[in-house]
Amino acid sequence: MNYNEVKALVIGAGISGIAAVNLLTVKGAKCILFDQKPLNIEELAAKIVQSSLVEFIVGELTQDKLNEINLCVLSPGVKTDHIIVQQLRDKGVSILGEIELAYRFEQGSVMAVTGTNGKTTTTTLLGEIMKEYQEQTFVVGNIGIPYTKQVLNTSKNSITVAELSSFQLETIHHFCPHVASILNVTPDHIDHHYSMENYVQAKEMITKNQTSGDYLILNALDEYCRQTASKTNAKVVWFSSKGAVEEGFYSDDISIYYNHNQQTQKVMNILEMHLLGTHNVENVMAAMAMATAAGVPMDVIVSVVKQFKGVEHRIEYVATRNGVDYYNDSKGTNPDAAIKAVQAMRKPTYLIGGGYDKGVGFGEWIDSFDDKIKKLVLIGATAGLIEVAAKERGFQDVVVVDSLEEAVRECSSHAKVGDAVLLSPACASWGMFTNYEERGNLFKQYVLQIKE
Repeated sequence: MNYNEVKALVIGAGISGIAAVNLLTVKGAKCILFDQKPLNIEELAAKIVQSSLVEFIVGELTQDKLNEINLCVLSPGVKTDHIIVQQLRDKGVSILGEIELAYRFEQGSVMAVTGTNGKTTTTTLLGEIMKEYQEQTFVVGNIGIPYTKQVLNTSKNSITVAELSSFQLETIHHFCPHVASILNVTPDHIDHHYSMENYVQAKEMITKNQTSGDYLILNALDEYCRQTASKTNAKVVWFSSKGAVEEGFYSDDISIYYNHNQQTQKVMNILEMHLLGTHNVENVMAAMAMATAAGVPMDVIVSVVKQFKGVEHRIEYVATRNGVDYYNDSKGTNPDAAIKAVQAMRKPTYLIGGGYDKGVGFGEWIDSFDDKIKKLVLIGATAGLIEVAAKERGFQDVVVVDSLEEAVRECSSHAKVGDAVLLSPACASWGMFTNYEERGNLFKQYVLQIKE
């Protein structure tokens, strides 16, 4: 395509839209960057490399402007049945997403991860493995780095690792990863896709263009993944946290194994990982399967997995101080997320919770403690509420303190060798902190100040 002859409409002025405009204008296209929300045009223009080729429109587009368009790029989350998109489609205008646009300029090999849960952890780990194997590795997509921002840096030897949401997948045409994975599929974003069937179909788009020379890594325990296996042209490799698979990775309570060509290899002990929880064992096995399919030696894969501390603020291993392991799950901003963190703990645990009151109940969270939680240390507006709920359910070892720093001191002064301390508040951070990132970063700072 001769982009000097293109007039593109980019819908959505977030980071993906801005990156798409920058790519298009570098290639010579003229663009309209459109958003219905109020925007600061001067701030937007400052982020565009060749702003002279860009027209900024906020609110609504006239028919005259629509008539100028011969390419439309949707930012993730823009509905494909948006009235403007429908009008352009009716005129025969090509509609694509930011991922598809970037792929047109890809020079190297692509690996892509999707799924309802676990995408970021799996993509981050896979990115670290591939960087160890091939220095020129780019990690892009839903993880927060637009593909269009990095693609012109790719080469014939580079590897692009992409985290892809259903929003990004529903607008692809030719995008074809050499190695792809669907981690799991559970109901999500039905408001956008209108039905579970449409949501599943969007996830399956990741393998739409794959051939027999490509690989698709699937969760053997997921019903939708098993259905996808019968539809793909790619070679299927499985992972399972319950029982062996014929071809792929599986785990028991102790170890991870690799079955290949009817031979079984013990890969590593699960206790050698910093990541906690069955869900993270599955994420690790998916990343292992993808890296293996890409030709990475097993010793390289295992070495990186053993060093990997997880995604920041998500049951993130911080440090071991005086024989006590500290974990930061500041992103556990609601009881459901905090329950997963509690379930993931393998050692007797001192739990720091509490924060902004969103009007939710804490009963199920407290019930999940079982015998794992030794002491509950509470901060924030919900401290009193949680203390009452805990004692009503028979959990008596509760302490209320005034600050996060004091909470860390309280835990560190009582925890013994072989214990763990977990920050998983089950509440938002507002009122005491700007956001959960600040809360998590301060927790890590206080932990690292503990004297051995």
